[in-house]
Amino acid sequence: MKFKILFLLLILFVLVFSACGGKKVSGTQTEKRTLGEPLSAAELPSLFRSLDEIAEIERAGAWFQGLSITESTIREKAGDYAGSVAAAYKELAWAYGMGLIKKDELEQGLLNILTIQGDETVTLTANAIIAFIKKQWDTAAEGLEPLFNEMDEPDGFGRWLILVCALEKNKAQTPEANLFAENRQVSAAYKSIRARYSQFPEYWYRGARSFSGGIAAQYAENCINLSPQGPFADECRSILAANMGLKNEEGLSIKTKKEIEAIISQSVNSSNPKVLDPLLPLISLPDNPYTVYAVSALKTLTGIPKFNEYFSGHAAVSKGRLAERLSYICRS
Repeated sequence: MKFKILFLLLILFVLVFSACGGKKVSGTQTEKRTLGEPLSAAELPSLFRSLDEIAEIERAGAWFQGLSITESTIREKAGDYAGSVAAAYKELAWAYGMGLIKKDELEQGLLNILTIQGDETVTLTANAIIAFIKKQWDTAAEGLEPLFNEMDEPDGFGRWLILVCALEKNKAQTPEANLFAENRQVSAAYKSIRARYSQFPEYWYRGARSFSGGIAAQYAENCINLSPQGPFADECRSILAANMGLKNEEGLSIKTKKEIEAIISQSVNSSNPKVLDPLLPLISLPDNPYTVYAVSALKTLTGIPKFNEYFSGHAAVSKGRLAERLSYICRS
């Protein structure tokens, strides 16, 4: 039975765009085609140019919702069925990382493929990505590696999936001297593709989990900034806490500098000091760069009577480190 990847695209439209209020992205509609339908020699160069343009949009950090659905459609037309399924999954994975859909919805688009007999490459790709979602790193890597050639597009999404499998497997292994060079090579390859995935929360999350020190903190902060309420944010806050010597549970109170600025801006613009409430747990933490930044930023608001009253009122009923920090903020 012939299979249409457009079936998966339909599921993507239902899941992703309904989660975003039913908005449609221009350029994502396509005519119905059947897998295996031959293309003329004149058509291929145009399709490959379109894929090159999409890659450059991503590398410029200008990825937008719906772009990967367009990529999936183009790859299907070009006969790249593995790439087509991967690109469709990329759209879902972005939506999941942004908190727009749930994990079961992330899986459903791929699981539906397996209910239909169709092209073997499509089935193999879907199975490999399902293993990826389930954190079955060895199985996922074994399925993905034959499908995606590094020489074709070393920073392509298929290669990203393979690199994640390698990072996660390395993380689970006991460090051994004979693995050092291999692990370092994988890490270097992962860092080298960051431009293409700057808008992709899971790229930063996987790096934050796998790297250490300031590099892990940078990746964790980028993930949080992209999706503060997303599924990866809490673990990334814990990574930040560990990097600063704080307790794991204290990480949940951390706000990045971008979040601090956004909260303060919203509070001032609305003339509502209560908007600052989420920053109170942060300024009660032991000394760390985010708390210091928040205290310094809040101190600039004390010239506004309403905000000074807010800080003074909380200082009067607070205890310990929070009371001390609020008292400091209130001082002229």
